Amino acid sequence: MSDNPPVPGRPSAEPFSAAGGPHGALVLHGFTGNPSSMRGVAEALAAAGFAVELPLLPGHGTTVEDMLTTDFTDWSATVEESYLELAGRVAGVVVVGLSMGATLAAWVTVRNPGTAGLVAINGMFEPPAPSFLELLRTSLDQGVDRFAAIGSDIALPGVGEGAYESSPIAPMISMMEAVTELHGRLAEIHCPVLILTSPQDHVVPPSSSDVLAATVGGAVERVVLERSYHVATLDFDRDLVEKRTVEFARRVTVASSG
Repeated sequence: MSDNPPVPGRPSAEPFSAAGGPHGALVLHGFTGNPSSMRGVAEALAAAGFAVELPLLPGHGTTVEDMLTTDFTDWSATVEESYLELAGRVAGVVVVGLSMGATLAAWVTVRNPGTAGLVAINGMFEPPAPSFLELLRTSLDQGVDRFAAIGSDIALPGVGEGAYESSPIAPMISMMEAVTELHGRLAEIHCPVLILTSPQDHVVPPSSSDVLAATVGGAVERVVLERSYHVATLDFDRDLVEKRTVEFARRVTVASSG
């Protein structure tokens, strides 16, 4: 999927695949993160019998300098390639994402209406304020290409996700432009949707989950992650996230093939 080599000392950044079937799950990590944040979810789905693909998105899992050369088109191309490869060998696919990974999950679901189900964990679906985009573009014009990141937003002490220490501005602009474009197409999602939200999220406003819930055309199921911050998949509620994701995936894939 990605051509990025793993960085020494960060083996968890490697992509993950598992054979299984007859159904599959595509699992996606977030902006400046890597597969380690979603590894537990991917392994729980694999243990439940799903064929699983958890790709490493281009520019991630190495250095922020690598990420500066990529944008949403690169990440979405990798996601679609992974989706189509997985869909070609299973009866039904569930797409699961964290943060920008949830945005990408919704993006690929819109493009592939046969998707059995969508799981969005603290996803980005609320278009950014024009003033914020203008601020980012002004920073670029002034020669600033990155700013300090809010990585490892996790309530559980001593746990990190291995995200970059800074956020590259040009790739972030491309992501936010994609969120704005996707917002106008969320109503095209008619499969069941599971939305997991942390009320105490310091990266993505919880209202973004409300936008998704109010806009999609499919049945919506919601879970509140009371004890976790943004990276809930590594936080106090990680077992709940994995449990509800697996239960949802089992239910919707059986229904889609029935």
